[in-house]
Amino acid sequence: MKWFNSANNMENDDQKDKPDSTGAGEAKPEAVQPELEKLRQELGEAKDRYIRLFAEFDNVRKRNERERQELIKYAHEEVIIELLGLYEDFERCVAAARQNQSEGAVLLKGVEMTLKRMQELFKKYDVRPIEALGKKFDHSLHEALMTAESADHDEDTVIEVFQNGYMLGERVARTAKVKVSKRPAAAAEEPGPEINSSGEA
Repeated sequence: MKWFNSANNMENDDQKDKPDSTGAGEAKPEAVQPELEKLRQELGEAKDRYIRLFAEFDNVRKRNERERQELIKYAHEEVIIELLGLYEDFERCVAAARQNQSEGAVLLKGVEMTLKRMQELFKKYDVRPIEALGKKFDHSLHEALMTAESADHDEDTVIEVFQNGYMLGERVARTAKVKVSKRPAAAAEEPGPEINSSGEA
C-alpha cells in the first residue's frame, strides 16, 4: 500500500513539473504591441515616400510638357526671322508704287495681295511688331543705333525707328533699331558786364 501511494505521489510530481500545453505558443498582447507600432510606422513612411515620388513624377511630366509645347511653338523662329526681311521689302515696294499709281497698277495689286497673305501668316504664328516710336528706351526690346539731343522729348525716348522690331509669342524675335533722345547740353553762360576797379559797370 505504501508502494502504491509512493507511485501516486511520484506521478503527481511529474505532472506538476510538466509545462501547461494550453498556454504554449500564445504571445502576450503587451509583447506584440511594439511590433505593431513599428509596422505602422514603416507603413506610414512608405506611404509618404510614395506620395513624394508621385508628386515629383507629376512635376517632371508637367515640365516636359511645357518644354515640348515651347519647342513646337518656337521651332519656326528662324524661318520667321528670314521672312521679316522679305515682308519689309514688300512694304517698301507697295509704298513706292502708291506714290506713282499711273504705272504698274496691276503689279501694285499683286504685291498688296502678297503682303496681305504674309500679314495673315504672321498673325497665325503670333508675330507682332514691337512698339517703339515715342516709347521709353528698353534694352530688351530696342537697339539704339544713334542718340540725338532733343528738348522736345524726355531723355531716353525713342524718337526715330530705323528698323521695326518683332515679337514671336513672348520672345523677342528681333529688336527694333532706333534713335534715342538725350538731354541737351547746357547752354554756355553769357559773360556778364565788366566791372572796373571802382566797382562800376
